[in-house]
Amino acid sequence: MKDWMTKSLFTLEETLAKPLLEQYAFPWEALPHIGAFIEKLGSQLPEEEYEARENHVWVARSAKVAPTAFLGSNIIIGKDAEIRHCAFIRGNALVGEGAVVGNSTELKNVILFNKVQVPHYNYVGDSILGYRAHMGAGSITSNVKSDKSLTVVKTPEGAIPTGLKKFGAMLGDCVEVGCGTVLNPGTVVGRESNIYPLSMVRGVVAAHSIYKKQGEVAAKR
Repeated sequence: MKDWMTKSLFTLEETLAKPLLEQYAFPWEALPHIGAFIEKLGSQLPEEEYEARENHVWVARSAKVAPTAFLGSNIIIGKDAEIRHCAFIRGNALVGEGAVVGNSTELKNVILFNKVQVPHYNYVGDSILGYRAHMGAGSITSNVKSDKSLTVVKTPEGAIPTGLKKFGAMLGDCVEVGCGTVLNPGTVVGRESNIYPLSMVRGVVAAHSIYKKQGEVAAKR
């Protein structure tokens, strides 16, 4: 199965968003529907496990949320997640079990699978991060093209139009993104791949790869 397909990228059992994602061959097709899905799912979560707050926000009672963190609207914070000092979760965000959202990290219209870590000064917008994906300090998703045109996903088999103006990155399970990296609009990184620090990434990175720079990608041994 191709590395940019939903079932190739993710272990869907590792997110509450499985019913949403399994509907789509390409995971970015779910981006426009995250907010509505969270609103519906949140109302069904057990009260003994999740605290319901204003603006359609549900926080697991076992989660740790710093008093300085901002929680906007349409948000689910999963069990045992950690939301650290001055995290800015704007809205339409599903944060998985055991995930870490760090100091000064900003989230908008995202799904973070279980055990994801975005722990230091990250921006993650209009993106989906698979199980145990990790973004190093200062790495970000760039979710709008400079000319504001619609995003395409550039695969080895040709470009796939998405119809989306805002589209950050799809990171497969266990992807490691090095510090200071920029993931350009429409980036898809296959599962268990590593991105070197200070990289500028676009297009599809194959699963089980090491991305050193544009045009220099090695298969893991």
